[in-house]
Amino acid sequence: MSKEAPSGLTLCNNAMLRRATRKIGQYYDDVLAPSGLKATQQGLLYQIHVGNEPAMGAIAASLIMDLSALGHTLKPLIRDGYVETFADPADRRVKRVRLTPQGLVKLDEVMKLWHVAQQRFEAVVGKDQAANLRAVLDDISALDFDMPPTASSD
Repeated sequence: MSKEAPSGLTLCNNAMLRRATRKIGQYYDDVLAPSGLKATQQGLLYQIHVGNEPAMGAIAASLIMDLSALGHTLKPLIRDGYVETFADPADRRVKRVRLTPQGLVKLDEVMKLWHVAQQRFEAVVGKDQAANLRAVLDDISALDFDMPPTASSD
């Protein structure tokens, strides 16, 4: 069943993207709820795990978020004992993050739920269309929107 977008939204890329992002985000949050984590926290735990004690700046850059937003998202994960921060031994100004043993257990738990969410999403959307969506979104996230807009000619 498809709900139509409110009048005027269909012409705005940003509005439609945000609408879809909220819908998908709510879906993943609902599936991951038994773990006690939100999808954003699952994604962050995963990025920390695969990043092998990454610098906070590297995580923020890869997720296209600023350091203060990253710090805000990390706070409950640190509080709950899943993540710890530490100074880089080579450069004490650089803050790195790693999963704790408890964080590794939580990551395993939440990734099982994430796989369920991912499979259901692909069953509804279609495996090929889901892969195409990820590719298009990855391409868009790599674009430079800081360039001045070009004037359209009539």
